[in-house]
Amino acid sequence: MTPQTSLLQWYEQNGRHELPWRLTNDPYKVYVSEIMLQQTQVKTVLERFYFPFLEAFPTLADVASCDLDDVLKKWEGLGYYTRARNLHNAARQCKGILPTNTHDLMQLSGIGRSTAHAIAAFAYREALPILDANVKRILHRYFALSERNDKKLWEYAYRLFDTKHPFEYNQAMMDVGALICLPKKPLCEQCPYEQWCKGKAEPLSYPEAKKKTIKPIRKRSIIVHQHNQKYALQQRHEKFLHGLWGFYETIEPSTAEYLGHITQHYSHFTLEADVYVTDDEITEEGFEWFDPKEIAQLSLSRADHKVVDLLKVKS
Repeated sequence: MTPQTSLLQWYEQNGRHELPWRLTNDPYKVYVSEIMLQQTQVKTVLERFYFPFLEAFPTLADVASCDLDDVLKKWEGLGYYTRARNLHNAARQCKGILPTNTHDLMQLSGIGRSTAHAIAAFAYREALPILDANVKRILHRYFALSERNDKKLWEYAYRLFDTKHPFEYNQAMMDVGALICLPKKPLCEQCPYEQWCKGKAEPLSYPEAKKKTIKPIRKRSIIVHQHNQKYALQQRHEKFLHGLWGFYETIEPSTAEYLGHITQHYSHFTLEADVYVTDDEITEEGFEWFDPKEIAQLSLSRADHKVVDLLKVKS
């Protein structure tokens, strides 16, 4: 028996065949799933975001024809909003029709080599391996590779790849990574690769641990300007949280009425903010006024949602 045969047999018996993006060859639906599953667990995507998003935007052409605000609103709570902005931009780049080859797919915003391979393998049945986080971990352990080097890892991805069954192989690799070859407590005795894996004796040694970094804390003051039961918000234009609406934020302390404190953890920093409310006129440009019902229709960051919750308590 070959490693590939063992993997496919395991997948037939244990694979997550019922996942909706595995039951379609629609490249758009595959694409949406691949983007959502970056940095997000399958359960979260499946239960809260995948179907509502497709209901709102049945085709990529629908994404291309809508405003970014609409996409961000449906993405709200999923985080890593760059994915949503890239999806919207890519839809417009290709005018709502995804390319049918990896080269052209990779020219679109937010589509790297692995995502392009995934779309091609799952929607077009091309014989191409993928290299997501789960697959990387398997390859590191299978070949006992300590060094984190994606360029070399692609070579090993092709070495283990099953060209005759690209769809099943790639899905099986993701499932083994998600269910068996776990980051901290791998279930090596249940793995279809057990007899061939060079790293099974010390699986936690592969790959080498990332250097630990201390997540910085950003201290801010968030000032809610109110007037006639409306509140001032601005659509963000900086790279981080671009397109989302938010209240006025500053590094300076405030003498306005204290509303409360919020903490929000992001991937690269933690926000610690004191929240204030004031009737003073806002002098900054770019702010618009919204009542609570209108704010509910805007796409906000999680931190700004917490500010809204504080306002509800106050009222």
